[in-house]
Amino acid sequence: MSILVIKGGRKLEGEIKVSGSKNTALKIIAGSLINRGINVLYNVPKILDVLWLLDILKYLNCKVIWENNKLIIDSSQIKNKDLNIEEVKKLRASIVLLGPLLGLFHEIKIARPGGDIIGARSINVHLNSLSELGCEFSSGEVLTGKFKRLENDTVILKESSVTATETLLLFSAFSTKPIKIRLAATEPSVVSVCKFLQKLGVKIKGIGTPFLEIVGPKNFRKKVEFKIPPDPIEAGTFIALAGATKSNLLIKNINPYELDSVFIVMKEMGFKYEVLDKKIKIYKNNNLKSTKIQVGLYPKFPSDLQPPFGALATQAEGVTLIHDWMYENRFSYINELVYMGANAEILDPHRALIIGPSALKGKEIRSLDIRAGAALVIAGLIAEGETIIYEAEKIERGYENLVEKLKKIGAKIEKIEN
Repeated sequence: MSILVIKGGRKLEGEIKVSGSKNTALKIIAGSLINRGINVLYNVPKILDVLWLLDILKYLNCKVIWENNKLIIDSSQIKNKDLNIEEVKKLRASIVLLGPLLGLFHEIKIARPGGDIIGARSINVHLNSLSELGCEFSSGEVLTGKFKRLENDTVILKESSVTATETLLLFSAFSTKPIKIRLAATEPSVVSVCKFLQKLGVKIKGIGTPFLEIVGPKNFRKKVEFKIPPDPIEAGTFIALAGATKSNLLIKNINPYELDSVFIVMKEMGFKYEVLDKKIKIYKNNNLKSTKIQVGLYPKFPSDLQPPFGALATQAEGVTLIHDWMYENRFSYINELVYMGANAEILDPHRALIIGPSALKGKEIRSLDIRAGAALVIAGLIAEGETIIYEAEKIERGYENLVEKLKKIGAKIEKIEN
């Protein structure tokens, strides 16, 4: 177990660089199985979720070489094995392996995926949509899937699930007959999966829209190179950090076009900032205002960013209402903020009120998931005195070298392995 020790109340200053996208990297790594060849991926974040997924690929007989943030995956000797292993049980994104493994081997045995406990995240939409294309599943502790023949050419998603869309894309890449996915998710990671598949020779229409059409090639290209784009959630986390600590901060390696909903909230809160080429400059402002944060599907404000912005709201003047209809356990961090002195209340599983500004005090608290942990790091950097965050390894599942990055901009933060 990892512990973070933070001495708060310091103004931060300088530059901080955003790493490659966690959500994109995981899906592209899963997609690297498709071509049974050499996949060279750049800007891959070294985070726990990526390491766990690579352990699964090694278990399947893939070869993996790390060179800083350059990742080479040789999937030419992949073997189909039962995936009733711990790495699958720890990793929510392991569900997307259904796509490439059913496409390659026409059968799979896999443990039910794990991940953060932020609410009910059923895999039924994945199974139902693959079933429409001809797959058959038997449920239990271990999920068994088989594919015999294509039964349909159109799938309409009941909900615009990101991972279900990506799973369908990775499976449909094997079909030389056109497959249509309707009401697909449009998140940046979905767009990246489409672009990666195009490099393998897959033809895709409608990229970036809810209506996709996929046609796989007769033969996949055996070598492909792909650069993982910057992580918009990490960028948003650093924006919330700059505002909460009233700091001047230059955030580098961002894609501004993926942050429109964040910019709207920033304007409403009174941020002083300047968007540059792949950078954003945040200027110190002691008078941030409250606002209403409504979570939604992309391009609306992301659920993954409401915890960091919840921590920020403790330092804004007035009442901030946060509505997150997507996950019923996403407000777990609020109780920790209240313990630190925040004036906040969870109204119901999907709504919370935060009244600011509040003077936070350092406490011993617990990271409950990746994004809750990020929120508590921000709270610790605001708070007077020393904050100790237990189970900090959960934060490392989604943020690369966070402690080192924060130290470089003046934070007093140490990691202790217990």
